[in-house]
Amino acid sequence: MSDPGWTAHIRANIVLYGALAANMGIAVAKFVAAAITGSSSMLTEGFHSLVDSGNQLLLLYGQKRARRPADRAHPFGYGRELYFWAFVVAILIFAVGAGVSIYEGWAHIQAPEPLRDPAINYIVLGIAFAMEGASWLIAMRDFDRKRGAASWWQSVRRSKDPAGFIVLFEDSAALIGLLIAGVGIWASHHYGDARIDGVASILIGLVLAFVAIMLAREAKGLLIGESADPALIEQVWRAVERRPEIVAVNHVRTIHTAPDAVFVAISADFEDALTMGEGETLIEAIEAELKRAMPELTSIYIRPEKREDAIHVL
Repeated sequence: MSDPGWTAHIRANIVLYGALAANMGIAVAKFVAAAITGSSSMLTEGFHSLVDSGNQLLLLYGQKRARRPADRAHPFGYGRELYFWAFVVAILIFAVGAGVSIYEGWAHIQAPEPLRDPAINYIVLGIAFAMEGASWLIAMRDFDRKRGAASWWQSVRRSKDPAGFIVLFEDSAALIGLLIAGVGIWASHHYGDARIDGVASILIGLVLAFVAIMLAREAKGLLIGESADPALIEQVWRAVERRPEIVAVNHVRTIHTAPDAVFVAISADFEDALTMGEGETLIEAIEAELKRAMPELTSIYIRPEKREDAIHVL
């Protein structure tokens, strides 16, 4: 019988496993086609798929490391380690994917190989486009389900789970790369100039460099520490503010310690008539209410503070 926990893990990471399976199979096919035909852009695409496969493995490894429980050295857990591995993925795409593609393209322009029958290239490109397209559809549907009413770009900027948008970016770049490779191979044979294939390889490298820069930018923000969604902050604010014992909420500050874990620090002005014991009871009640309503609030800190003494951050 199958392990229910493993089955749940596969379902939760279907985007990553789907992309991994597609990229590993495609990489082998592209390298074989490149060896037979001598196509620079096909060789570039092989490295592209190989790098993508490694990236999915790194993200799965990062997720495993991020699930470790909190300890004395890391009292808020290891959730942000996933953001580190997301940044490593961006570096790999830039250094290995884009770097190899541009180098290979330039070398092919300087010393073009004789043209060979491109039929196998077209077959592999067609199969790869179908598999990458299927992986892209899985990633897009998962992304659409999570983004709700937000625009596509807003959802990427607000997302705290890099695995989903990294696979979506990678698959989008892969589909564009396949189209460029196909056009490059066709143009090389149509015009009888093998250097065009090298130009296509450089263009693929530039696409990968652009994607890597975008991913690095998002991963950097997550590593530094990003606040929770404004709607969640507003919900916390209103829940505390409506308490009759609270004179005013001074500020609500949040930071993601993992994709699904948020630390929140609340400064509020309590009624002066409250005793120390009543204040402690009120804080406990507020924390219990917030955790029931928003389970992602894994750590809650409430500071009684006079409004005039509070430090406000715009």
